Amino acid sequence: MAADRILSIDQGTTSTRAILFDREGRPLAEARRALKQIYPQEGWVEHDPREIWEATLAVSREAVAMGGGPAPVAAIGLTNQRETTLLWDRKSGAPLHNAIVWQDRRTAELCRRMRDAGLEKSLTDKTGLLVDPYFSATKLGWLLDNVDGARARAERGELAFGTVDSWLIWNFTQGKCHYTDVTNASRTLLFNIRDLDWDREILDRLCIPSALLPEVRECAADFGVAAEELLGARIPIRGVAGDQQSAAIGQACTRPGMMKVTYGTGGFALLHIGPECLRSEARLLTTVGYVVREQMAYALEGSIFMAGATLDWLKDNLKLFSSLTDAEKLARNAPDSSVYFVPAFVGLGAPHWDPAARGAVFGLTRDSGIGDVVRAAFDAVCYQTRDLIAAMAADKANPPDIIRVDGGMSANDGFLQRLADLTGARVERPHFIETTALGAFSLASIGAGTIGDLDDLHQISQISASFEPRLDGARRDALYAGWREAVERTKTQRKAGAT
Repeated sequence: MAADRILSIDQGTTSTRAILFDREGRPLAEARRALKQIYPQEGWVEHDPREIWEATLAVSREAVAMGGGPAPVAAIGLTNQRETTLLWDRKSGAPLHNAIVWQDRRTAELCRRMRDAGLEKSLTDKTGLLVDPYFSATKLGWLLDNVDGARARAERGELAFGTVDSWLIWNFTQGKCHYTDVTNASRTLLFNIRDLDWDREILDRLCIPSALLPEVRECAADFGVAAEELLGARIPIRGVAGDQQSAAIGQACTRPGMMKVTYGTGGFALLHIGPECLRSEARLLTTVGYVVREQMAYALEGSIFMAGATLDWLKDNLKLFSSLTDAEKLARNAPDSSVYFVPAFVGLGAPHWDPAARGAVFGLTRDSGIGDVVRAAFDAVCYQTRDLIAAMAADKANPPDIIRVDGGMSANDGFLQRLADLTGARVERPHFIETTALGAFSLASIGAGTIGDLDDLHQISQISASFEPRLDGARRDALYAGWREAVERTKTQRKAGAT
């Protein structure tokens, strides 16, 4: 059998998945494991690095075995939760601490002091990011300052830093390769997205030893070879990208003006803006979309911290329903009310960037019921998407009239119709909604030579359903005005010290 299959690994916030694809991008085998969430205290979120690696190896072995063994596998493609920060010993490979997850807010006060000191403008100019706990730099600084002996060991070159992609590459290659790709590097607040290199001035200012850092490579490149004893054969790693960039590639958003939104634990919108770096004035992020065979693309990105996680909270914490299918029925049968749910459990993302905001529900009356709250939770995701589109318009980035969606929530037709109604945009869902994994497949295929280039991706990504806006425009705008008022009231309550 010709070696033209690709093993795509998608290491996410709540689960780790491996999918074996054939040459045309059709899934042949899949394995998945849930990932434990660790909450040491309010606002802190961690993962066990060993569990991440063990689950990744286990699902990779399962998918390869189900697909007929390692011989037909041409390459591995890897995509991962971004910004999550790990620190490990270069000699033993042992992690020094749990991974600090992208959702973690423990460095909020440090970020506030950095902003007050006037550091944000210069950092944003170079990195495209804002000074926020979301990104890796302050998480890494926290590890260096709070793990005994870490800073001194880092300065001696004994430790390695990485986002999840680097950690997995290190383990697959048994410590031979310490690499990352440009998309993951661009999310650290340490990487100059214009020069495409670690920024010496930022490293010095934030007291980050350069010896910690991985080598940065293009997205479809040589990232080493998985050791034979791990998967039964030496399999090259040929494609790497952060999950949101990978999803955009999987959606074939390879031309300026194309946009995708992934709805999983959070919600993440990426708008392809072309090869020129645009500094956002609307508090969006400018990030590297991809670099493939020297073809460069930047993107504007906005993040919704709580999307599917809001529904999980209603199900697991409040016990309002037992399944997401039940949630959709409750939302569908609820009246069109003015109840607003602002799910600021870990602060507000773009374009607000308010790490101290907390969740609230507004507009409840004696007639309100469970359905109103559940519908408001779905609507909150839609309104936050419109917030991002409005910010893109403010940046003069030609926001699209079509939203390509993926991720777990995109399987819900009722949600997608509501998304179209509340944003006024056409919504398109691909035939294969796990586009994050599909993007990793695409990059590895290019790296391995089984796909020619980015232009070939349009033959792989296919639209299976579309949703047109049905809601009257005046009603849409009135509902959105109520949402914006609710968000501002959340901020006012916080500032006033109300509970």
